[in-house]
Amino acid sequence: MPTSFIHALLLAKYAAAKANGKLNQIPSKMATSICQAVDSLLETNDYIQHFPVDVYQTGSGTSSNMNANEVLATLASKIYCDNVGANDHINYGQSSKRRQIC
Repeated sequence: MPTSFIHALLLAKYAAAKANGKLNQIPSKMATSICQAVDSLLETNDYIQHFPVDVYQTGSGTSSNMNANEVLATLASKIYCDNVGANDHINYGQSSKRRQIC
């Protein structure tokens, strides 16, 4: 995938983590850890190496999205010192599946 696409995807993950932390949908320290993971990736010149998914995929971009979730979950878990789930935390509120928000 083009670097600009991955960059934009990471910024979207950052914004979602920030919003989910403020809305108490995920713990605020976890949200901060996710944002720090995004920042740490974007600070390196070779972050694109973590995103080997081919440009040819389904129209929904699920492969790229889940790749980003897995990369960020791994990095954020190290920062948070506990498990940050790729789907339950990084992707929270971004799925086409409807979730009940209380």
